[in-house]
Amino acid sequence: MDQEDRIALFLDYENLALGARDHRGGADFDFRPIADALAERGRVVVRRAYADWSYFDEDRRMLTRSHVELIEIPQRMGASRKNAADIKMAVDAIELAFERDYISTFVICSGDSDFTPLVHKLRELNKRVIGVGVEGSTSALLPPACDEFLYYDRLEGVDIPPARGRRARPTARPAGAEQRPPEPEREHEPEVDRRPEGEEPGRDVDSLAVQVAQTVAGLQGSANGEVTASRLKRTLLRKDPTFSESDYGFRTFGELLRHLAERNVIELAEGPAKGDPEVSLPEHGDREVAFGLLRGVVADLGSGGNPVALSGLKNQVRRARPDFSEKKLGYRSFLQFCKAAATAGVLDLRWSPEADDYLLTTPS
Repeated sequence: MDQEDRIALFLDYENLALGARDHRGGADFDFRPIADALAERGRVVVRRAYADWSYFDEDRRMLTRSHVELIEIPQRMGASRKNAADIKMAVDAIELAFERDYISTFVICSGDSDFTPLVHKLRELNKRVIGVGVEGSTSALLPPACDEFLYYDRLEGVDIPPARGRRARPTARPAGAEQRPPEPEREHEPEVDRRPEGEEPGRDVDSLAVQVAQTVAGLQGSANGEVTASRLKRTLLRKDPTFSESDYGFRTFGELLRHLAERNVIELAEGPAKGDPEVSLPEHGDREVAFGLLRGVVADLGSGGNPVALSGLKNQVRRARPDFSEKKLGYRSFLQFCKAAATAGVLDLRWSPEADDYLLTTPS
């Protein structure tokens, strides 16, 4: 148990419930998929949800069964609704961060960009922060601020929304509040920050292979030890907190790595711990073929020993091999690829002030 992450869960419930209703065809919000996802990441020791619960009577019973503490934020007639629950939730999270040192991870369930400063402060206090939000109502500013961001719509157990129009969920009104709208829209959600409804992130495995190869190359170049699968996954999440191998059709990260290894994008070897293999880029195969291709193009263009300028050389390489991409080999740029080829002795590379360009020649 000592090795488990202790998790504190904070739900901006109105944001989640209205986001699910408005962007998932009127579907009810279900807490269970979030609870299951967090159970895989550690031990949840605090569960709190913030809302005016007079609007969410059935939801209140569902959350109580899941042992969630309900924090009442009453909305008085004539008072501004803006930020009432948000401020209370932020204050409680910061207070808990100082009072409970054993809590290592905070989960902020909201798509509201107003929580971005809270996320920054928690990370400044050396806490890991996981965000959860409905994809269509999540601000574009919030996911990059988190260590990991889970879109509710993509969690295991969340039903596909039915193909029907929106419906208003019946809500219980307190006595004397007949003139108040049953579920007012939140005032402080800027439309410009939201991901356009219906927009889906890329699911291209080829682009993922490029990203993984680049990340492995960067980790290898940092000289901070071997690159394990767990370290690679943490780095990918730092680059894109919304990353999930399930979006590409893989059940586990290990299954994704095995697929990329079969395509010779990476190589896997036994790591320091069982189930955590070491990941590296192939030292032979495609890279040697690419170096040979580059040498052949430079030799053809520079017949007679004439140097070949770097500018325009990549287009010449692609004419010889249309599917060439240095990024698939783990290089961030064509220049970095050429420098690697020069380091391997495949060709000579030097900067020419006269030509204001790099010049390449084949070794004599």
